[in-house]
Amino acid sequence: MKTFTPSEVTTAQMHGYLLNAIAPRPIAFVSTVDDEGNVNLSPYSCFNFFGANPPILVFSPTRRVRDNTTKHTLDNILATKECVVNIVTYDIVEQMSLSSTEYDKGINEFIKSGLTEVPSVDVTPPRVKESLVQFECKLQQVIAMGEEGGAGNLVLCEVIRIHANESILDEKGMIEGFKLDLMGRMGGNYYVRASGNALMSIEKPIRKKGIGIDQLPLHIVESEILTGNQLAKLANIEAIPSIESLEHIEIPMMDSRENNHILAGKLLDKGMVEEAWKVLLN
Repeated sequence: MKTFTPSEVTTAQMHGYLLNAIAPRPIAFVSTVDDEGNVNLSPYSCFNFFGANPPILVFSPTRRVRDNTTKHTLDNILATKECVVNIVTYDIVEQMSLSSTEYDKGINEFIKSGLTEVPSVDVTPPRVKESLVQFECKLQQVIAMGEEGGAGNLVLCEVIRIHANESILDEKGMIEGFKLDLMGRMGGNYYVRASGNALMSIEKPIRKKGIGIDQLPLHIVESEILTGNQLAKLANIEAIPSIESLEHIEIPMMDSRENNHILAGKLLDKGMVEEAWKVLLN
């Protein structure tokens, strides 16, 4: 394994290591205006939320490595204390990428990317009509992480209004993530689309306390076939099931322990945990 410290590589190399390894990242598609009313729209993948009470979004426009200048987004937010964070889905990912072009100050990226401005309710910057979720925000603070090229500027914004397209809501009015077709940023030219086979469901061990992999039978823990993910699925139960409790499950047994483990692995990959337990306990 290669080992090095940040001081041993250039800032550009460090940037590349971070962008490729810390991924996928959600994308904040940020609209702002300057103090003269000029509109700006730009994406940032150093982005997430940090708390719901108050609801805080954080993204980071880094200082340019080549000349140590700051982004128009940061300049605008410092001047007006407002922004809109629009969420990026597959339908607008190419237009989002186009908007990241280094256009001169005062150029409206809505026009360049062909996206549609929609007036906000509580802030001056417009929203992206084509975005399925839009957060109107007020600036809470900006934390400068350094003064050299490549340094981040953490923009902490408080959400004061949310707009969500009704097509992505459930009957209770909550957002259903699988309906969004979200895009995530990788390194280089790569993105990831959060839909179809890219989505997976993992039961959270919140309402019960899983026994843990260390409590599984030895022949299961030491299996050369079952993966760590598969073992974790087996261990996310409160007690090892009894053979009697699995009698209702009809599934053919294999002719060897190795083949039983192969079958159990296939069942676990399909989410059939009880069936896998029956195979492994017989």
